[in-house]
Amino acid sequence: MICNSNQRVEGATVSESLAILFEDNHVLAVVKPAPLLTQAPPGVPSLEALVRAYIKEKYAKPGNVYLGIPHRLDRPVSGVVLFARNTKAAGRLAEQFRDHRIEKVYRALVETPPGSARPDESGHWIDWLRKVPEESRAEVVSQETEGAKQAELAFQRLAQYESHALLELRPRTGRMHQIRLQAASRGWPVLGDVLYGAAQPFGPAPTEPRDRLIALHAHSLTFLHPIRYEPVTVTAPLPAMWAEWGGS
Repeated sequence: MICNSNQRVEGATVSESLAILFEDNHVLAVVKPAPLLTQAPPGVPSLEALVRAYIKEKYAKPGNVYLGIPHRLDRPVSGVVLFARNTKAAGRLAEQFRDHRIEKVYRALVETPPGSARPDESGHWIDWLRKVPEESRAEVVSQETEGAKQAELAFQRLAQYESHALLELRPRTGRMHQIRLQAASRGWPVLGDVLYGAAQPFGPAPTEPRDRLIALHAHSLTFLHPIRYEPVTVTAPLPAMWAEWGGS
């Protein structure tokens, strides 16, 4: 499927185990469900493995399938993931991500306990973050801290409920756990995100800690097509379970 310039795509086709949002000879955009890994070693379930199997079957590829992965989503996060189907597209998409020229829009449900301050209707968050050495998490630090990197995003509050709020977030940088940490540092952790202090659960109780879900969804991506240089927006609808918390 090929999009016209700046055309929006809302879940074009769905196979048995893979939701395709956009597809042509150069780019493939799909929905990553949580808690599936974006990429993993052979034999470990991942979105990458599903996409490779899909391409191999659809196009009757006899050998290995090339697949470029210019970005990833954290395991507990759902939403849009782009893949490149050739090296030229992979390089150009990777450059767009590296230069922050791809517009990312996320949706998040964050805790707003009764009696606490609530997010403004809109605004910007600017912080300095760094990855914690030897750990899979980040922290807010001062600008002078070794390894500190600036993190910036714009947000809009779409809805406010008794104990949580629905936010739309547009990160302008791409730091580790940026949205999760910036929200939590202000007292509004993402629902289910116990790593950053969430008290409210999200989704069904996991059988293993690694399968815990958080209420963060990569809602849309806007990028320049790597060959035609036309803007393309792909959108992943919110998972159905979000409706239980007022997400829409």
